[in-house]
Amino acid sequence: MGARAQGQSQRGKPPAELTALIGRQGELAQVRELLAESRLVTLTGVGGVGKTRLALRVAAEAQPEYPDGVWWVHLSDLRKGALLPIAIGEALPVADQSSRSMIDLLAEYLAGRELLMVWDTCEHLVDACALAAEALLRAAPGLRILVTSRRPLGLAFERLLTVPPLPVPGPQDATARSGDAVADAGDAFSLLVARAVEAAPGFTVTDANRPDLVRLCRRLDGLPLALELAAARLRDLSLTELTDRLEDRFAVLGETEKPVCNVAPRWHQALRTAIGWSHELCTPAERLLWARLSVFAGGFDTEAARKVCADDRLPEQTLPCLLRRLVEKSILTRGREGDGNGEGDGGRYGFLYTVREFGAGWLRGLGEEHTLRHRHRDHFLTLALQADAAWLGPEQLFWHERLTTEHANLRATLDFCLADGDARAAQEMGGALWFFWFACGFGKEGAHYLDRALALDSGAGPAYAKALWARSLASFVQGDAEPGLRLLTAFREATAGERDETVPIAVAWVEGGGLAMSGHGARAVEVLATVPDTQPLGGHYPAAWLLARSVQAFAHVNLGQFAAAAAVAEGIHATCARQGETCLRSYADYLHALAALGLGQAQEAASHARTALDGKHRLHDSLGIALATDLLASAAVACGRAEHAARLLGLAQQIWHTVGTPQIGSPELTAARTACEEQTRRQLGDDAYNTAFQAGYDNDAETGIAYALSTA
Repeated sequence: MGARAQGQSQRGKPPAELTALIGRQGELAQVRELLAESRLVTLTGVGGVGKTRLALRVAAEAQPEYPDGVWWVHLSDLRKGALLPIAIGEALPVADQSSRSMIDLLAEYLAGRELLMVWDTCEHLVDACALAAEALLRAAPGLRILVTSRRPLGLAFERLLTVPPLPVPGPQDATARSGDAVADAGDAFSLLVARAVEAAPGFTVTDANRPDLVRLCRRLDGLPLALELAAARLRDLSLTELTDRLEDRFAVLGETEKPVCNVAPRWHQALRTAIGWSHELCTPAERLLWARLSVFAGGFDTEAARKVCADDRLPEQTLPCLLRRLVEKSILTRGREGDGNGEGDGGRYGFLYTVREFGAGWLRGLGEEHTLRHRHRDHFLTLALQADAAWLGPEQLFWHERLTTEHANLRATLDFCLADGDARAAQEMGGALWFFWFACGFGKEGAHYLDRALALDSGAGPAYAKALWARSLASFVQGDAEPGLRLLTAFREATAGERDETVPIAVAWVEGGGLAMSGHGARAVEVLATVPDTQPLGGHYPAAWLLARSVQAFAHVNLGQFAAAAAVAEGIHATCARQGETCLRSYADYLHALAALGLGQAQEAASHARTALDGKHRLHDSLGIALATDLLASAAVACGRAEHAARLLGLAQQIWHTVGTPQIGSPELTAARTACEEQTRRQLGDDAYNTAFQAGYDNDAETGIAYALSTA
């Protein structure tokens, strides 16, 4: 079980507009017209020209026009096109909980919906984006996609808008009187002044400083990122010093200097100058930290910066101050306090994409890239191992949020290990993240990485064995027993001779789980009968006992052995409660509810199902929520609450649409759902059933889950 819950996820929300948009009224009107005419619109332009900022305003204004919402897909940190469909699914959210193609799942989910998706920063994934856009737009007539990219996707039906720099003031504006409206000098001038006021409160336009402001705008060609970086320097420099230093920078910038990133020639010098000049105004320690921090993907906190970047040249104790100064100089961004979503916490830092690119270029120039990549790998491998060790305890929710926040860095680490040919590290990390693939909703992504890690080296060893076991988990959570059973022989061979009490339990779980999912419940019960009644202490596979006992209870239910299933579920629940574990404890509640329903104890079944639903909701587990809601509907109709059951069936149907395979492909669960639907329809009649079902389906997920958890 494990998938992110249906509803507007933090990942899918367009980022907040933290500053007022200055200018761009013409471009906004053009984008609106293009979106009315075409279902694929791409904003192109050089780095730093403001494509993302323009898209943010478009997204904010477009919300009322799309009944199914406006969704934002961050792509700057995604390094592999193969993961693009998964990234889109995370934003919507559509959980990757089946073995079907993610594009097919997305197409099915989007068909019949009217929504706008913004794919931000696509230039490094153009081919993958083109393929995905074509497939999804063909499948979903109500879908529109707005892309930001330095390069077009190259599709025949794509409409392009090249975003230009902001209009700059003319030479005559340098001599205008300071009393004239700032806006009269153009949008570039307005932006520079607005950001100067933010950087240096009390700053005003005067007759004396107006010529320097105009010169700055013209020299930087109205490029918004360059203007923002220049304005940030006013914390430390006077306007005259700032302008003189900028002129010096242009004078020494030779045409033979190679660009750090690929931007159009006309504005390349302005961007390179502004960022390079910001680099020169940093202290040597700040420059070095800027370069080293570029190895992070998706942000970082102070502790990660210390672990990855600190050494004799950058002592640990200096980093908090250096980070603060890089924020003050607009090199780093810092999340606002109290977001609570893990991605914008007050202690979390990030880069604008273009600024990070320059840092990465300087890191390569220093000859430190490989060293820093290894440090980054070591830090996040250690984090994964710590989370693995703590997962079954009281800090489970903390680790769930922590690793979800670090998802981009985990991906970057695995990508580096695979590209570096480091089989041991890739397998160790992929295996340590078994719970991330299983319980956090990333089964398909886990299969993607584990298949590649296992293909690097099929030798023996604990890391290889753990990766095999994790791959079995990833397949089972997708409702596909075949890959897990196929790996069983290799797993047995890899763990042969180990003196670890959890190994035979892990083997029994892989075999028993595969048999139970394949409809061989009696054989699964036989295999799992070898599992001891109490959980062994320690070992490489501490979760195997809980998983094996869970499958054992499920197999008992499918065989009609409800009392045996209830007894096993009670044992799982008691063990989880002692450890402070949440994920599998809520699954034990689900199994207990199944058993109680089979024993004719409908009220008890409803109580256990609500408890299971509450636990899965706290873990944002869409698959668990869907399963528990189906079961709660069955309990409700058994209690004579048919209208309540119909609404729950509608809610569950909505969530199953985001998960992939309804009822995880289980014949038994599918039959139970069908029986519940038929019984509810008989009790209500067709019209009342359809009305209640649609009401449940149309509710937003949070409202629906609150209703499901109520006893009213």
